[in-house]
Amino acid sequence: MKKGIILAVLFAFVCAVPGVFAADIQKVRVGTEGAYPPFNYIDKNGDLAGFDIDIANALCEAAGVECEFVTQDWDGIIPGLIAKKYDCIIASMSITEEREKKVDFTKKYYQTPVQCVANKDNTLEYFLEGIEDKTIGVQRGVVGANLVRGKFGDNVTVKAYATQDEANMDLASGRNDLVCADSVILQTGFLDTEEGAGFQFVGPSFNDQEYLGKGIGIAVRQGDDDLRKLLNDAIDTIRNNGVYKEINNKYFDFDVYGK
Repeated sequence: MKKGIILAVLFAFVCAVPGVFAADIQKVRVGTEGAYPPFNYIDKNGDLAGFDIDIANALCEAAGVECEFVTQDWDGIIPGLIAKKYDCIIASMSITEEREKKVDFTKKYYQTPVQCVANKDNTLEYFLEGIEDKTIGVQRGVVGANLVRGKFGDNVTVKAYATQDEANMDLASGRNDLVCADSVILQTGFLDTEEGAGFQFVGPSFNDQEYLGKGIGIAVRQGDDDLRKLLNDAIDTIRNNGVYKEINNKYFDFDVYGK
């Protein structure tokens, strides 16, 4: 009888304490790109910085685990996760059906629309009739590229780049007519810079789930339910205790979490 009571107490304790049930997770290796400001980038001291990095550190603290960061080019970031170079991806990755065939995701931790940018001197109404035969720069492998191809199809020339900065530079030099990407990335990474002074947003904001997915989530290897639960619980914790809002306000003057 006493043995049964002891087992019941132990079971209740294990279920009540995060991180001790099933897998005792003590360190989480986080894969990120480091080339997507203001979400993740390398600062002037050579350190990783940005919204994604602060969120990752806050999640690890909330979960009581150690964070270790691994940088990886975007094109290889999912293969790197599958190959166990890191345990999760916190790099502004949209939750899409195509990616869900390869990895599992947590709930979203933010959601922003896609917009397009063109030269202020170009008075052509691009959307949708006037966009025909134009050259649009996108970052390779991101949802903005999916949207451009899905929305505009064969009517435009799509130029894909390894980074968004490369696409923006070709817009500034006249080799692209437009670039389309996350609205925050284009605002802070281009329009607010000296190079972007002669450019502006054109057309609507896009939130099409068909192309853009269900928000930005954290990718884990398929079947890694312990880590996914740990991270989901940590997202709830920082959303409820005010830490998320503090990080949000450090980078943005609006609620980046979205609807």
